[in-house]
Amino acid sequence: MNASELFVRCLEEEGVREVFGVPGEETLDLMEALRKSTIRFVPTRHEQHAAFLAAAHGRLTGRAGVCLSTLGPGATNLVTGVAYAQLGGMPLIAITGQKPLRGNLEGNFQLVDVVSMFRPLTKWATAIASPDRIPRSVRYAFKTAEGERPGAVHLELPEDVAREDANGFEPQSRTPPRRPLAGNDALDQAAAILREARQPVLLVSAGASRKRVGPELTKLLEDTGLFALTTQMGKGVVPEDHPQSLFALGIHKKDYAHAALERADVVATIGYDIVEYPPAVWNAARDKRLIHVDFRVAEPDAYYAPEVEVVGDLAASLDALRERLAGALAPQPALARLRAEIEKRLFDTACSTCWPHTPQRVVYDVREVLDREDFVSLDNGIFKVWFARMYRTYAENTLLLDNALATMGAGLAAAQAAKMAHPDRRALAVVGDGGFLMNLQDLETAVRMGQDLVILLLRDDAYGFIRWKQHDMGLPDFGMEFDNPDFVKLAESFGAKGLRVDYGDDLREVLRAAYDAGGVVLVDCPIDYGPNRELSADRTAEVAAMLEE
Repeated sequence: MNASELFVRCLEEEGVREVFGVPGEETLDLMEALRKSTIRFVPTRHEQHAAFLAAAHGRLTGRAGVCLSTLGPGATNLVTGVAYAQLGGMPLIAITGQKPLRGNLEGNFQLVDVVSMFRPLTKWATAIASPDRIPRSVRYAFKTAEGERPGAVHLELPEDVAREDANGFEPQSRTPPRRPLAGNDALDQAAAILREARQPVLLVSAGASRKRVGPELTKLLEDTGLFALTTQMGKGVVPEDHPQSLFALGIHKKDYAHAALERADVVATIGYDIVEYPPAVWNAARDKRLIHVDFRVAEPDAYYAPEVEVVGDLAASLDALRERLAGALAPQPALARLRAEIEKRLFDTACSTCWPHTPQRVVYDVREVLDREDFVSLDNGIFKVWFARMYRTYAENTLLLDNALATMGAGLAAAQAAKMAHPDRRALAVVGDGGFLMNLQDLETAVRMGQDLVILLLRDDAYGFIRWKQHDMGLPDFGMEFDNPDFVKLAESFGAKGLRVDYGDDLREVLRAAYDAGGVVLVDCPIDYGPNRELSADRTAEVAAMLEE
């Protein structure tokens, strides 16, 4: 057994089923070990897409996804995907090859200090210098990537080490993590603050997107009368048809949900990370009493200094708070009125005759077509804000978006990963024409894998998100427009199917036809972003009137 075979056996012990990547000369021994293993290697057409796939796998399963590249340019191509996982709290293991430690005859050709490059982008980065380090390095890598807060880890395997003899070494056994329980003193203090509050609100973030957390949170709401709103990446933890959901925050600072949060005197954050929605936006006056409920301690910030931190298993913490608060809080009719008003103003405004389709219409039609637990994966673009604001989400991690690195080009990969993790559910990747062309080459990967998924391409022939910000700043329109290919023909050239939404077409029927067709289907849909000006409106006065009636 050589070191590569030992390395792959360690991956098998960790339960790895797929490795995504682009092979290279320096990883051929590892590739041969993968060929003889139970692990499926999925070749991608770009290393960045491999990292996006691995990150989305980690987000959906809680088990670290694995991506592979060679040295030099292969490793540098992984960078954006690794940063995407690290900022988004997605467990990922990035494996790269490297020149031999001894006997390197090629000098500096393609030689980059990859470990130093990845160190600031990961929780841990290391080079494996000998076979005896492989078992403990791989075990520690997975513990670190999957531990709180989840993130990215990098392992470098030099070419000569990869083929060294490794007989006598065995993988370390994977052990399930055990999360500690929060202390009773912290739970008692948090409960006391919530009892004293005039208008408490729960702010639910990405860290709460776990299977056991949502049901416990829902029980807490129902037994206490509390209301909750979510960040973009926390959407679905509280089903948005629940009467105590205040829906989700977007990038717009003064929308209905934001204004309600600003008026709260106590905010209890659930699984909150400041990277998602900075506290300076919603606690600018630093006058709120803050309760931090999470798996880990709060990150220090000038605008986020919790009075109490309830640190431990999140589901258990919510259950313990429910026991302490059940029946002890006053009703909040003002927030019930606010929820009713948001429903009327946000969900009954779709224009059925507009051409091109407005963002509101697109969101409405997608929600009509998909079932409660089907997946919508959003690339980064202004449509993401509209979906965060208006797409009713009923289960955690079914609206897959990124509001941490917020990189373009990741939407297709997340939809692919969702179909791999849950082949019985439908998946829709919503992409802009700008973001899609950044990773379009991996349309071939989805076709080759035989996946059934639909790509809804919203075409405005411009960088629409930045154009909105440009207009919002009072600047003239400049540098945002571009030309596009014929996307239907482009999809067909990759072996996918292409459909086009034309004047008079019902988007719902086009999407249904796409799913009926099977395979990979791209739907080219023109969009009118004229309504973007609504995202800049200040709703503070409206919310104040609703809450004070």
